[in-house]
Amino acid sequence: MKELQFIRAGRLEWREKEPPTLQHPQDAIVRPFVAGRCDGDTLPIHRPVTRAMQIGMHLGLIDPVVRSICGPAPFKGPFGIGHECVAEVISVGEEVRSRRVGEVVVVPWAVSCGGCPECLRGLTAKCSTTRSEVLAAYGFGAKCGCWGGMVVDELRVPYADHMLAPVPAGVDPLRVAAASDNLADAWRCIVPPLRERPGGSVVVLGGGALSIGLYAAGLAVAHGAAKVDYIDHDAARLEIASSFGADVIPLKSASRKSLADRLPGRYDIAVEASSRADGVRSALRLLRPGGVCTPVGYYLSPGTRLPLMHMYANDATLKIGVSHVRPALPELLQFVADNDFPAERVTTLTADWNNAPTAYAARTTKLVIHRAPRLQGDAAG
Repeated sequence: MKELQFIRAGRLEWREKEPPTLQHPQDAIVRPFVAGRCDGDTLPIHRPVTRAMQIGMHLGLIDPVVRSICGPAPFKGPFGIGHECVAEVISVGEEVRSRRVGEVVVVPWAVSCGGCPECLRGLTAKCSTTRSEVLAAYGFGAKCGCWGGMVVDELRVPYADHMLAPVPAGVDPLRVAAASDNLADAWRCIVPPLRERPGGSVVVLGGGALSIGLYAAGLAVAHGAAKVDYIDHDAARLEIASSFGADVIPLKSASRKSLADRLPGRYDIAVEASSRADGVRSALRLLRPGGVCTPVGYYLSPGTRLPLMHMYANDATLKIGVSHVRPALPELLQFVADNDFPAERVTTLTADWNNAPTAYAARTTKLVIHRAPRLQGDAAG
């Protein structure tokens, strides 16, 4: 069978791989037929970062945890890429009870068991059963386990009853292409903190985690935020945010430095999606008393400065960490179904599955590739 593999910056290829088998009675085999490109995957695809990151780690300029996630040569190919997909179940182990052949499901990016102490606390990306180091995940290479990438003919999913989240009937799989990661990441930035601050105001600093910031803006409007401001330097992304009903604030450059000195408003919730240290500092200073800031990008420096005294005086919360997707999926997917939430507006390029090597390298905000499902019927929606 074929798997899309990252070879080096700007080059991806289909390569042959042994088909997966049911290795445990709780396994399932699924066939991905919709896949989204995560915002984070563009880092190695568009820039030759391996050598620079090796030097950075050696000089202490990059946090050593990167080595535990990506290995001593970060993003060195070849490895199976992709960790957002909608798939159809094609076989299940004898102990799988709640999933069935033909069902359309979302596969979370992080591999988890559902029963360890971390999973029971909702920290499924830190599952102590499946991970040997920092993460157990699809699409990140051997350091994150043997799982491979999601842009593949067939995929093995362990703990299938727990892992696989069914897509509600009537929901277009292309609409929830990013539910495995980016859409769910935006959900956790907006929905739980907005519940604690009903009618609160939201600011999104876009530009780095390209699609997450846009999904966050859309979800904030859809969940009744009193005000949603989206800040970016890219006209196309500003237009998408505006289409969701957000107010947009254009910038002249990628810098997010001293935004709090330039903007009059203060916000209950800040989503830092610029992937810049100056963005984190500005987002924290833009908070109202008791506000919460969630950064969603990569912040590689071990010495990122934070305005701690300002946070102390303002009773601010900085909530940072990997996204624990699986617990959020049932509510997220049902929200999309019940409210006809148009998440597909964020998709800026849709391509045929067979063209994945070329499409995956495109410089665009959100790529989604797709092919026809193999199994038909009510379960395929």
